[in-house]
Amino acid sequence: MRCSRHEIVSLIEGRTADLLAAADAARRECCGDAVHLRGIIEFSNVCARNCAYCGLRRENDELTRYTMSAEEILRVVAEAEREEVRTIVLQSGESDACRPEWLAQLVAAVKHRFDVAITLCVGEKSPECYRAWRQAGADRYLLKHETANPTLYAGLHPDSRLQERLAALGCLRSLGYQIGTGNIIGLPGQKSADLADDVLLARKLDVDMAAFGPLVPHPGTPLGNAPAADIDASLRVLAVARLVLGPVHIPATTAFDALAPDGRQRALQAGANVIMANLTPHEYRNLYEVYPHRRAANSLPRTKAILTRLGRPLAADYGHSLKPTPEAKPCCAPPKA
Repeated sequence: MRCSRHEIVSLIEGRTADLLAAADAARRECCGDAVHLRGIIEFSNVCARNCAYCGLRRENDELTRYTMSAEEILRVVAEAEREEVRTIVLQSGESDACRPEWLAQLVAAVKHRFDVAITLCVGEKSPECYRAWRQAGADRYLLKHETANPTLYAGLHPDSRLQERLAALGCLRSLGYQIGTGNIIGLPGQKSADLADDVLLARKLDVDMAAFGPLVPHPGTPLGNAPAADIDASLRVLAVARLVLGPVHIPATTAFDALAPDGRQRALQAGANVIMANLTPHEYRNLYEVYPHRRAANSLPRTKAILTRLGRPLAADYGHSLKPTPEAKPCCAPPKA
């Protein structure tokens, strides 16, 4: 659906029920009813960044830091494969606590032992790191731009620049990754036009996945006293993204459940076709506190129960890109250098 910036703003500010119904119909047409399950392993909460919204920020001295061992991660992946999880998301804070060579070896080990796709979400790194991880077998990379408004971005990220993040996404695309970006909905000072620009940026980048999630303030951050995002407004942005972006994977992010007990279920009825399950071991799960009071509802059994309630089947394939590009083909074997 080709929309102008003005038209997208009108949709974001329009009638919720009609918009969500249209997005759900568009999702059914371009993605089908099957929902792709992504299993997230939050393997380290060490972060060198100081982002204003994130509980993992460097200056949060109240947080106990951890990094899982490769052996712990491989045990989790083994259990996930038995539970029919076809994509593993390896996610961490943005730091050099884990050496690039270590992560490359881990990716190669996962691909050698298990029949899964791998998404990395470890922040901005050098092109050499991206290349090594791609050659080790990583299929996808998620690097959310958070906001396309340079002024808002600068206020949220005192130690990074929007153009650097966009350059990293371009580098990842050139290396053959399936790429994902996304934003935060409900930031202080954010306008409907800013949200429209986020959707348009995702379209311009020709992403394979777009994660639009609401702000859930963390008390240990500069945005700790900001109001949480409105769930209806957040669902409208997700729905508009489906209508504008068409055949891309859009997750019902776990932050929706922080706004309402049925938040992810409502997102799946508003255009989302992907759902996340948290596979992080319990001894670490509460320490990965991007936002507070994360619900236990994103465990694997409870996540599958959402699909049962909706009558939506679990997808049996890897959930690679929906776009007719070479990256959409399964790439379970490491690509040739």
